[in-house]
Amino acid sequence: MRRLKSDGGAAAIVVALMMVPILVCAALVIDVGAAYVRRAQLQTAADAGALAIAQDCAGLTGCGNPSATMTNFVTKNVSSVASADVPIISVNSVRITVKSKVDYAFAPIIGIDSQQVAASSTAGWGAPIGGRSVLPITFSWCSFKKQTGGGVPSPTTTSIRFTKEDDSGCTGPSGNAVPGGFGWVLTDSGKKCAVTSTSIPADATNILWSDTGANRPCSDSYFTALLPGAAGPGKTVLLPLFDKAGGTGSGAWYQVFAYAAFNLTAFHFQGSHNWIEGYFIKFVEPSDAFTYGAGAPDLGARVVYLTS
Repeated sequence: MRRLKSDGGAAAIVVALMMVPILVCAALVIDVGAAYVRRAQLQTAADAGALAIAQDCAGLTGCGNPSATMTNFVTKNVSSVASADVPIISVNSVRITVKSKVDYAFAPIIGIDSQQVAASSTAGWGAPIGGRSVLPITFSWCSFKKQTGGGVPSPTTTSIRFTKEDDSGCTGPSGNAVPGGFGWVLTDSGKKCAVTSTSIPADATNILWSDTGANRPCSDSYFTALLPGAAGPGKTVLLPLFDKAGGTGSGAWYQVFAYAAFNLTAFHFQGSHNWIEGYFIKFVEPSDAFTYGAGAPDLGARVVYLTS
């Protein structure tokens, strides 16, 4: 049998037949990848816009112009090509949806010219009831109200004395809410002087554990760094306030009820005279280190974070 001298024609046919699946694969890889990148950009824009609106709503001036705020952050993170639905604002939350059309380079071969992609984000705000504070101190809600004239935030400088010497009558004859508890709480492991409320044991919520010693767990230099000075106006801290306490010794605990936004201006820790001094402000903390609850009192502090 005589053999064909060339199979070039057959190869050309095979290549021609393979071009369609090759282009389809290119469409899937390149165009779907482009859509994925654009959606990631939209998600960043949606998150930024939702957080910005939530911060406005949580602040002193209210929500302002949510649509303008959203548009500003969307165009900064994506481009003017993107569009967005009107923000949906409910009680203590806002949800926005951002959309954009992606024009495909290869997919038109299989009849798909473009695709609209979208991303949504929800941010919430509220008074914190648990989380991380930079001061290892807690005060009883009862004592706090009596020492601050009802617990209403005020810009007037005030001193808050520790539980043993506050003369509030809130903690019985001993002056301590728990045996050996002087208001100091155990700090987070490896986190300097910060303290985070926990849900341990499982049936507890927002618990701070008492430091059984009478001495503060942090040095004067740590507190001094929080005061106003050459470096700036000072640091706003969130003071944890407890409404329940129990246990004894190393198992003594305080249950956080609320946080007050406080600007520290002075402190004194010596002998039986322990107090901090400062003033209360409205303060928004954009952080997922706190949780918030509808039942917490308005003490000036707000937390803002993404919920979805």
